[in-house]
Amino acid sequence: MTEIDDIDRRILRELSADGRKTNADLAKGVGLSASACLRRVQELERRGVISGYRAVLNPAALGVGFIAYVAVGLSEHTKAAQDEFERAMAGAAEVRECHNVTGSIEYILRVEARDLAAYKHFHTEILGRLPKVRSISSYIVMESSKDERG
Repeated sequence: MTEIDDIDRRILRELSADGRKTNADLAKGVGLSASACLRRVQELERRGVISGYRAVLNPAALGVGFIAYVAVGLSEHTKAAQDEFERAMAGAAEVRECHNVTGSIEYILRVEARDLAAYKHFHTEILGRLPKVRSISSYIVMESSKDERG
């Protein structure tokens, strides 16, 4: 793998802050010519360092008023149990992130719902009905002082 230098890091920082920045503005911000900047961005994309561009959505504007991180423990520690759980979470619209983790639980989920009642429905009717789920612990987001997810 080719090393990422300081200019690449500046490009990545600029694009992380504003992925819609024009190449001309990006080049100016990192101190390169437009053609040199474009070549570097294309190379970062080719190498998979930049894997995509996305819009950052405002949950409140979409009617999401409830966010929770949910720790889930499984009763079986098999690949089949994990695959079954991951398939169920892939189909659950409320689950925005699903991470397999180490420790006393198997998964941490980021769940976004309209309100507490909608979350309760997800908790009891979707998560609670999965046969291999042993434990569910919810951590309700009260406020986010820092959130750099893109």
